[in-house]
Amino acid sequence: MNNNSKEARLRRARKTRLKIAELGVKRLVVYKSNSHIYAQVIDETGDKVLAHASTMTKEHKVSNGGNIEAAKLVGKQIAEKAKAAGVTNVAFDRSGFRFHGRVKALAESARENGLVF
Repeated sequence: MNNNSKEARLRRARKTRLKIAELGVKRLVVYKSNSHIYAQVIDETGDKVLAHASTMTKEHKVSNGGNIEAAKLVGKQIAEKAKAAGVTNVAFDRSGFRFHGRVKALAESARENGLVF
């Protein structure tokens, strides 16, 4: 990823986060690297992480965290942890990544397991 594409992704992420801040709702943030995927539920102010899940946690133990199956597991896990924290409605923050592949798999899995966005 060269500098221009990273800057473009961060610009898209900034626009999304400003819109979510206007709405004043909790957000489900997704970040992906080549080998792992991470998800967090952050409160309205952006100060506190209410729930988190990733392919790097001990309960996952996946050999390859950079595939769609791993993203589905993270989606299920973040939905369960968010519900345990009392959160059901969130805004989906894809951090400027395109909504396809692993990001889409994580989102659909979170929706199937009880998160509403």
